[in-house]
Amino acid sequence: MEFRESRIASFFVMLLVYAIACISGILIYHFLTLDLWLNLLITDICATVIIFLFSVLFENASVYDPYWSVLPIVVVVGYSFTYTLNTARILMLIAVCVWGVRLTLNWAYTFRNLLHQDWRYTMIERKTGDWYPIVNFLGIHMFPTLVVYACILPVVYTFHLSFTVNVGSIIFFAVSILAVILQSVSDCQMHVYRRNRKTPFIRVGLWKYSRHPNYLGEIIMWWGVALAFVCANPFMWYLIVGAIVNTVMFLVVSIPMADKRQSRKNGFSEYKKQTRMLLPIPKKTR
Repeated sequence: MEFRESRIASFFVMLLVYAIACISGILIYHFLTLDLWLNLLITDICATVIIFLFSVLFENASVYDPYWSVLPIVVVVGYSFTYTLNTARILMLIAVCVWGVRLTLNWAYTFRNLLHQDWRYTMIERKTGDWYPIVNFLGIHMFPTLVVYACILPVVYTFHLSFTVNVGSIIFFAVSILAVILQSVSDCQMHVYRRNRKTPFIRVGLWKYSRHPNYLGEIIMWWGVALAFVCANPFMWYLIVGAIVNTVMFLVVSIPMADKRQSRKNGFSEYKKQTRMLLPIPKKTR
């Protein structure tokens, strides 16, 4: 598969893979006649299986990487053609699309080719050995799919239900947009740092005080979406479960894994003492 060495060819292959997954998902969803949440869950799982098969074919789990941001866009745009748009639905459409398009473009900017795999997957593959195929499917593919599925349920029910937004909904919609801006700024600062890497750790901009401002933006984004929905539908408060699980995933998995990798560099202990994990505000040190 020599085409995997070409960035352009690999990119078009990824577009084809996701087109197949999206079209298959739309067809599956169309023919299902179960409850709304179950229809979407089954469709989501089937689309993930398709992506997983291609990641096995190309021997690269990073084929899954754009799924996190592509799925919500497909869902919210699909529903926008199905339901009449009102204020609540328009706000959710804007929040999810702005977030998803930005994150997908960031992936496209950093995408090298189909031979490049995220360092975390390579590490997991090395550690799990013969168990890797199972870990790959359940941990790398299916678990994030279920997390993002839980995160978008408030969006799904915003389209399914008819309600009027209130001040709280508008405030938390604004919080989501601010979270996207936070992610955008932190990612841009990281890209500049990587092009002119002169120090072992990035210590400028938002990264001067936070080790993971991009993760903070991702966490806040889904809390904004969840709380915007709950403010207008307090009886469905349980739909904040997606934001909770997403937060736990970053705190328990993503951040410790990234910090462990950084800890191999000289000076990490001092850097950690001087820099907060998430909040980009100065940290008092003794």
